[in-house]
Amino acid sequence: MTKIQDVTTYILKADEEAQPVMEVLRQIILETIPGLEEKISYNVPFYHYHGQFVGFSAHKQHISFGFGADVVTAEMRSELEAKGYKLGKGTLQIKFNQAVPVAEIKTILKAKAVLNSEIERTKNNK
Repeated sequence: MTKIQDVTTYILKADEEAQPVMEVLRQIILETIPGLEEKISYNVPFYHYHGQFVGFSAHKQHISFGFGADVVTAEMRSELEAKGYKLGKGTLQIKFNQAVPVAEIKTILKAKAVLNSEIERTKNNK
């Protein structure tokens, strides 16, 4: 099996149903946080911003958007779940037939950027 080298190829090789969701996620990530690094890590699209940032992966019936713990408030979790999204500790599942929750993802990205910046600043001050 050939290793995928870039995000565009990953998206194009995914199921047709998954591609639009991944394209929207990619666009939101790139537009919301300028200066991040896009690459393939762990065989999936992954982004770095002051360390590991976010990523996404295609599954049989959904896209998993991973952002790590400690960035989703209880209120946002409840709102997303009320809209039919499934959340893990640091992931959001978006089914192919669901709209991408753009505003919520932008909020997650901005919170994660602040968190990563604070972690890096703390490490540099030691």
